[in-house]
Amino acid sequence: MPRPAGAFPAAIMLSLFLLLSPASASADRPIIAAASDLQFALESVAREFQAETGKQVRLNFGSSGNFRRQIAEGAPFELYLSADESYVEALHRDGHTEDAGVLYAIGRIAIIAPTDEPALVDGSLEALAKALGNGEIRRFAIANPEHAPYGVAAREALESAGLWEEIEDRLVFGENVSQAARHALSGETQGGIIAYSLALADTIGQRGIYALIPEDQHQPLRQRMALIDGAGETARAFYAYLQREPALGILADYGFTLPDDD
Repeated sequence: MPRPAGAFPAAIMLSLFLLLSPASASADRPIIAAASDLQFALESVAREFQAETGKQVRLNFGSSGNFRRQIAEGAPFELYLSADESYVEALHRDGHTEDAGVLYAIGRIAIIAPTDEPALVDGSLEALAKALGNGEIRRFAIANPEHAPYGVAAREALESAGLWEEIEDRLVFGENVSQAARHALSGETQGGIIAYSLALADTIGQRGIYALIPEDQHQPLRQRMALIDGAGETARAFYAYLQREPALGILADYGFTLPDDD
């Protein structure tokens, strides 16, 4: 059976939630909930935003599904960037966001492996199928499909290639796609399927070999963002900033398709 990785005990989750309580929130440094595929791209955007405006945001990266639940439970985020637009739409229906938000990017997935596993990597997943058939795959990493959109896309790609049933009991699940990337390059697995945006980041891509998986092998990763009810001035400014240059250029540099190109 697949092995969940990185799950937090309830006591730790409670402590984290308390650290993000309204009492600790700063009006001029809003807390942003962002899908973990955005880790490197959004950090770059935030630096540019601060340089241009003098304003700062606090970035929290994790799985989109977990953030959806936390926002519904009252976590003090002011802006939510999801890797699955349905989570934003659900929060809007339940009255937690100001509106349905905007589509900010279309994500892609890639297969990645440590540099000593080059034969595993091709976007068609044919090399992975061959390695499975030869018994060379003991463990393989993806994000948890239960709450991580990139895990859902990875599962769909494996299903499209006819590999899901064969590989399912060898999977190591990351709590989010960033954790899946760490597992894929840890040496404890033979590789994994992660966000293309993470593979393009130097700190990840230079540690392995990767290939882009064709977009027709999974449902589009339509990524949507929205302001949470009660969002302050800085969160609104950052939301607007994400919809124009140079933020759009940074997202494109990290492999995201921009909404106007969709």
